[in-house]
Amino acid sequence: MTIELHTLSNGFRIVTEHMPGLKSSSIGIWVNAGGRHERLDQNGIAHFLEHMAFKGTKTRSALQIAEAIEDVGGYINAYTSREMTAYYARVLEDDVALGLDVIADILLNPVFDPAEIEVERGVILQEIGQALDTPDDIIFDWLQEAAYPDQALGRTILGPSERVSAFHRDDLQGFVAEHYGPNQMILAAAGAIDHDAIVQQAENLFGHLPAVPRPADQLERARFDGRERREDRALEQVHFALALEGPTYRDPAIYTAQIYASAMGGGMSSRLFQEIRENRGLCYTIFAQAGAYEDTGLTTIYAGTSAEQIAELAHLTVDEMKRAADDMTAAEVARARAQMKAGLLMGLESPSNRAERLARLLAIWDRIPSLDETIERIDAVTTGDVKSFAGHMAGQAGTAMALYGPAAAAPSLDTLKARLVA
Repeated sequence: MTIELHTLSNGFRIVTEHMPGLKSSSIGIWVNAGGRHERLDQNGIAHFLEHMAFKGTKTRSALQIAEAIEDVGGYINAYTSREMTAYYARVLEDDVALGLDVIADILLNPVFDPAEIEVERGVILQEIGQALDTPDDIIFDWLQEAAYPDQALGRTILGPSERVSAFHRDDLQGFVAEHYGPNQMILAAAGAIDHDAIVQQAENLFGHLPAVPRPADQLERARFDGRERREDRALEQVHFALALEGPTYRDPAIYTAQIYASAMGGGMSSRLFQEIRENRGLCYTIFAQAGAYEDTGLTTIYAGTSAEQIAELAHLTVDEMKRAADDMTAAEVARARAQMKAGLLMGLESPSNRAERLARLLAIWDRIPSLDETIERIDAVTTGDVKSFAGHMAGQAGTAMALYGPAAAAPSLDTLKARLVA
């Protein structure tokens, strides 16, 4: 497999990887604009803009956008994260040019018809309502807010309903003008693709665009200020989420953080699953995961349990975190490393996952580290590294907590922090 890079004169970056033997391709454009790039009065607009991309251009109606891809058996979609917005399609080999043309059209030629804005506003308000009715979704938004209060990184991607209700065409156009320059985009493609053909088409579609200046201090730096958010509701379960500040995605310790999270709660053999679910029967779902941003990171633990058992579950969770610093075994670390490598390698059998990985790595490093380099970094993490990281998590890392449901008996964040360091 061959990874090829090219940058247009205006800063528009292109990265492709040909995957022999495939008859399909994944192609998309990742824009360096997500929830954390919004001002307070814009909260939710990046996501609103993602929705509006499919609502019509100067050359295609909303139906024609869908039909152009689906008539050839393809698939088109988009998503908004806190640091990026992605627009992507999966098509057969002969339809790569069509897929890129449609994606370019929705990015470069949106009409933002006022009538369609009102329709999509209603759709997004329903999405917000659905999220609020889904405790194991909304709990993570509240945890993010508790970790980074009064900051763009801590605000919900969907935005509050009152702000979404107030966005107008000028607001959408303004965000595009500020954040959708060619130097803020990455075109990534993987599968049955021709690099030179994609570069030529990208030059024709995007080469005329002027670069958009970006002030060095435009992005608000993250400040972890862990707090507690507790929402008491008459639900069947208490939803419990704990976050500890971790390394950024450029910090070599991110590999240690990911292996630690996997050993703690990454599968059925993990410590939290075995002790809290299998041995104690306190929950159905419990897991840990490590995520990272440009300037901060979070190791997150989630579980759902009954009102009567929340205190025991919370105390056992922090006890397991403390214990990991003392008795994490080489076998556990080896298993977590194997899970991490297998997840990476299995995921790369999909052209969609491979294209996304290319875009993310290029955004982070301005290059594509080899797969061997990544595997070497994973294999380099020792048991001692993980135990040391576990000790940091238990004794020094900033901590935030969110609870949703009948949470009256749950211990406070201060109580859990004191237990962690005791």
